[in-house]
Amino acid sequence: MLTRRIVRNSAALAVFSLFAATLSAGAQDEKHGRKYKAPPESSHITVEVLKGFNGKPISNAAVIFHRITDGKDEGSLDLKTGLDGKATIDVIPVGSHVRLQVIASGFATYGAQYDITTDSKEIQVKMLRPQEQVSTYVDNTGKTSQRQPGMQEPVRPTATPPVQPVTPQPPKQ
Repeated sequence: MLTRRIVRNSAALAVFSLFAATLSAGAQDEKHGRKYKAPPESSHITVEVLKGFNGKPISNAAVIFHRITDGKDEGSLDLKTGLDGKATIDVIPVGSHVRLQVIASGFATYGAQYDITTDSKEIQVKMLRPQEQVSTYVDNTGKTSQRQPGMQEPVRPTATPPVQPVTPQPPKQ
């Protein structure tokens, strides 16, 4: 008697679960919420940072990407170069406009703008030593800086020279 009851209950449970499964499958066909929008195709960008005078890689240089959309800066992405002087990024969408900035100790800061039009882009940056500042009085184009890298104050005299009193001269006749 008990086994018949168990068989009957399990059969009823099987029929009920089959009915519930068909109802839930029909409910999944309804569209709820937002549609899935795939992210834009991204580009694989590799930046190689080299010394301009001998072509050796520069490690631990800061590579900064500024993505620009409709003239508005979308924020920055910062990377560091490895021992091979390379930094790689895979999240910049194809069709973006990017401002690239490279900062390395002992070198002048590099900056340029690029349009990312393909799914892969390789950029080679040759860093230069700091150069003299631009002057309206002297042409410093290509001249290396005489100052050492880092923050420096100009040399100021420690003592002031004594002031000579001015004696009036009698008018000449």
